[in-house]
Amino acid sequence: MSNHNTGPGLQSGGMTIYYFQPNAPTKNRTIVPFAKGFRMILGDPMRRTDNIDPRKTASKAVTFRCFHGDDPGPFGSPGNGPEDSVGFPNKQCSGGIRSNFFFPQCWDGVTLDPPDHASHVAQPEGTPGADGLQFFGTDCPASHPVRLPLLFIEIVWDTRPFNTPELWPKDGSQPFVFSMGDPTGFGQHADYVFGWEGDSLKRAMDVCTGGSGIPSDCPVLTQQSTTEMNACRQAVKVDEEVEGIYLDKLPGCNPVQDGPAPATMVPDEQCDALTTTITDAPLPTADPEIIIPPWSVCWDGPGTHTLAPLCTPTAATEPPRTVPPAVVTPVV
Repeated sequence: MSNHNTGPGLQSGGMTIYYFQPNAPTKNRTIVPFAKGFRMILGDPMRRTDNIDPRKTASKAVTFRCFHGDDPGPFGSPGNGPEDSVGFPNKQCSGGIRSNFFFPQCWDGVTLDPPDHASHVAQPEGTPGADGLQFFGTDCPASHPVRLPLLFIEIVWDTRPFNTPELWPKDGSQPFVFSMGDPTGFGQHADYVFGWEGDSLKRAMDVCTGGSGIPSDCPVLTQQSTTEMNACRQAVKVDEEVEGIYLDKLPGCNPVQDGPAPATMVPDEQCDALTTTITDAPLPTADPEIIIPPWSVCWDGPGTHTLAPLCTPTAATEPPRTVPPAVVTPVV
């Protein structure tokens, strides 16, 4: 469902993506935007236990936040708050659950996408701060000296329909399972695939340094309305039922594996899942499902808010900025 401060209008999904600049006391504050062909993965889908040294920044790179009502929780980097956890929250969250992903921000400067999709990048060095801001003001290790934009992703899951006692185990555990067969939440992971047009990312990082997170505050990028974003959807790619019914097993040969040993892949010869994709599936024509969150997604006044867009946008009063011309990627 829609995240905090993502209006006006309600998204049909709950993902918010941030690109942060490094700040003091970081020594090297010169960032190099992601290059064409760059990819990386954060987290490990086979992980089933909290096995990262808590003294390392990476230990708080992938976490959950348990929301209660419309309360967004404490300000700062998620991971250290009283409602934050590395595995699935073990209690009912009346406002839903949010996934938090802090991608590595240090690069070796050479490799775009190694076979493991991970060894070319690293988290910054430094002890996780008690203030929860361990991803800011830290430095890159010598092995990965090039500073990348700090990519942060939030995904808000509407778990409110499952907040009934009969759906929760009596042993104190929780009922949720990720689609790759993970009932712990430790296997939470995210992928990044470069897809920016031309030099648009560099131009945005050079000019849009205000930190509000409000898209209209970044005039060098083309804006889309919430309605336009909701209309941009993919067709179904695999012809199988995965929503609205009870499933005997997870799709794609993903048995539930609760660890603590790492999960294993089902051998190909033992997997009976669909392996073909639909190439001519029609695009969706029905209106996307809109879920109403327990919080406001915009600011209804009076005045303006430093971190929330106006519910009724007005014409910008800021004078136009002088920015370099865009580099357009040719169509091949």
